[in-house]
Amino acid sequence: MPRSVWLGFVAGLMVAIGSFGAGATRNRGGVLRELGLGHLMFGHGRSIMDVILTVGIGGLVGAWVWLGRDLTRQRAASTAVERATWLWTLALAFAAPVLSRDVYSYLMQGAMLRDGFDPYTEGAAVNPGPYLYEVSHDWRNTTTPYGPLHLWIGERVTGIVGDNVTLGLVVYKFITLAGFLAVIWAVPRIATSLGGNPALALWLGVANPVMLLHMIGGMHNEAVMVGLVSVGLVLCLRNRFVAGIALISLAVSLKATAAIALPFVVWMAYNRRRSEQHSRARNFGVFLLVGAGSVALTMLVLAAVTLLSGSSWGWVAEISGNSKVVNPLAGPTLVADAFTPFAQLFNEHFRYNAALTLARTIGSVLMLAGLALTWFVFRRKDREAVAGIACAYAVAFVTNAVTFPWYYASLLTLLGTFSTPTWVRRLTVFLSVVTALAFTGGGNHRFYDGWFLLVAAVSAWVAAEWVYPRVAAGAKTPSPARA
Repeated sequence: MPRSVWLGFVAGLMVAIGSFGAGATRNRGGVLRELGLGHLMFGHGRSIMDVILTVGIGGLVGAWVWLGRDLTRQRAASTAVERATWLWTLALAFAAPVLSRDVYSYLMQGAMLRDGFDPYTEGAAVNPGPYLYEVSHDWRNTTTPYGPLHLWIGERVTGIVGDNVTLGLVVYKFITLAGFLAVIWAVPRIATSLGGNPALALWLGVANPVMLLHMIGGMHNEAVMVGLVSVGLVLCLRNRFVAGIALISLAVSLKATAAIALPFVVWMAYNRRRSEQHSRARNFGVFLLVGAGSVALTMLVLAAVTLLSGSSWGWVAEISGNSKVVNPLAGPTLVADAFTPFAQLFNEHFRYNAALTLARTIGSVLMLAGLALTWFVFRRKDREAVAGIACAYAVAFVTNAVTFPWYYASLLTLLGTFSTPTWVRRLTVFLSVVTALAFTGGGNHRFYDGWFLLVAAVSAWVAAEWVYPRVAAGAKTPSPARA
C-alpha cells in the first residue's frame, strides 16, 4: 500500500486528536473537561492542540496530493484509493466537530421542533438550554433554511438523547458517516456507468480533503443529502427512475440544493423513452409525461416527509437563507471585494454594502439564466446529464449570495465520474488545496489574510502542477486511462 495512504491516516488521527482542543469546541462541558483535561481547550494547551490540528490538516492535504500523483502516474491501483478513502474516513470518524459549529445548530433546531417551537419562524434563542449555549452567536436569532427531513432527524435525535449534547454529537456522527458511506458506494458506480475511471472519481470527489474535513469532521447535513442524491443517480442510471427520483426528492426535503439534479434526471428518463421514429409531437408528449410524473413524485415525497415529520412548508420561504455571511467563495462577494477599493479611488464615500447588494442581485439573475442554459445544453445522453448536474451546481454556488466550502461537495462528487479536460482537474486540485487549508478549527476562514493567500496559492499551484504537470509542445507523457 502506498505510503501516502498511511500518511493520510496518521494525519487524520492528528486532526481527530486536535479537534477536541482546537476544533469547534464546547462552550460548556465536553469530553476533555470530563476527563480533567479542560486546560487543553484554552491558553497554551489550546495552542498545542491547534498545532496538532493544523499539521494534521496539512498532512491530509499532502497525502491526497501524493496519492493523486501516484494515481495519474499509474503507481497506485484503484485498491489503494479505496483503502485510502476508508482509512481516512475511519480516522476522522473519531473527530469532534471541527471547522464549523453547524452541528450544534442542527441539534438546537431539532430540540425546537421537539419542544413545540417553529424553526422556520423563530430563532434558537426562544428555547434556552444546553444546546443554545453551543450555537454560534451568529445563528441564535436566525431561522433555518433546511427542509422537514432535517428537522425530523434533529427531532428524533434530541428525542432520544434529551439535552445531552455529547450523545447528540455521537448520534449525528453516525448519521453523517451513513451519508458519507453512501457517497463512497455510489460515486465509483456512477463513474462506471458513464465509462469513467472509478479510482479517479473516488480520489477527486470523495477522498478529497475538502470532503473529508467538512463532511466527516464538520458533520454537515450535506453528507446525507449528497449520499441520497448519489445513490439516486445510480438507480436512475440503472433505469430505476421511480426509486431514484424518490431518493433525490428525499434529499430535497433535507436541503433544497438537491433539487438542481432533478431536471437533468428528467432528460435521462426522457432519452430512454423517446424514439427517432416517433413524430416530434409524440416525443414532446413523452417529455411532458415524464416531466409531470417526476414533479408529481417529488411533491408526493415532500408532502409525505412534511406531514410525517410534524413540520410545515415554512422552509420554502426560507430557502434563500441568510445574507450575513461574507466570504469570497461566493462570486458576488468576490466581485464586491475587488470592485470596492477601485470605486473608492474615485469616491471615498462609496460603501462596500452597496457593491455587495448589486453584485448579489446580478448574481441571482445570472444563476437563473445559467441554470436554464445548462439544463438545455446538457440533455442528450446520460454522461451529458451528469456533467450538466455538475455544471449546474457550479453555476449555483459561484453566483449564490452565500457559499460555504461544504456546498461544493455536490459538485466534487461528480467531477471525476465523467471525462473532463485536464485543466478542469488541475483547477479542482488547486481550489481544493486552498479551500482545505483555509479554515481554522473553530470555523473562521483566512481568505482575507494576505500571508495565507500567498502561501496557499503557491502550495496549491505546486500541488496541481505536480499531479497534472503541463506538457511542453511535442513532449510525450504517460496517459493513464482517463486519469
